[in-house]
Amino acid sequence: MNAFEQALEWLGQPDRWSWTAPSGIPYRTLEHLGFSALSLVIAAALAVPSALVLAHYRRGAFLASSAVNIGRAIPSFGLIILFWYLASRWEVNTSFWPLLLALVALALPPLFTNTYAGVVSLEPESVDAARGIGHTEVQIMLRIELPLALPVVLAGARVAFLQLVATVAIGAIVNNGGGLGRFIVDGFAEGARGYGEILAGGLAVIVLALACEGVFALLERFAVPRGLALSRQATMTTRPA
Repeated sequence: MNAFEQALEWLGQPDRWSWTAPSGIPYRTLEHLGFSALSLVIAAALAVPSALVLAHYRRGAFLASSAVNIGRAIPSFGLIILFWYLASRWEVNTSFWPLLLALVALALPPLFTNTYAGVVSLEPESVDAARGIGHTEVQIMLRIELPLALPVVLAGARVAFLQLVATVAIGAIVNNGGGLGRFIVDGFAEGARGYGEILAGGLAVIVLALACEGVFALLERFAVPRGLALSRQATMTTRPA
């Protein structure tokens, strides 16, 4: 029996599509998305406000460029192992916090750099006009700069979330949950008999990542005001090459 036949047999098991049993793909998918979404929310709460303030006052350019380099250099699996080791030394719950902290750390760089870049790239006339009619600095940041930079911020969130979806699967090595990655790890533990489970788990992660990519594409389309999208498109078409 080859891996494809094993995968079909594994997918045909009665509990494989359960929403309540840990052996079910829907159950693990919700677990996978829950870890990813929680990490993205925490990272956004930390990165977006700080990047918005620094970009508004045109400070922290070195920090923004450093965040890009750090995000590219840090291996995700290394972070997971590091936090797992620290949690085990400090007798903290190793089935939740190591993976969560590693995911938040991975999501911070793209969220911070995209927010910063989106704000500093805005035309200064918009900010000057808002300041001229009496807007406070906080109002300018929340009502002018953040909405105008929203397409770039959402692009950073999309990159971060797809990275999180991939990393949650890796986290199953040190995490009792691990989402869909749990099937891959369990399949490796079974040796040749688990090739079908490995294949099915890998395909499930790929399908989930593609689905999340599509959701974020729709989110970017509907979350950005139509007038802003048309204005950006007109700017791109009229800008000289």
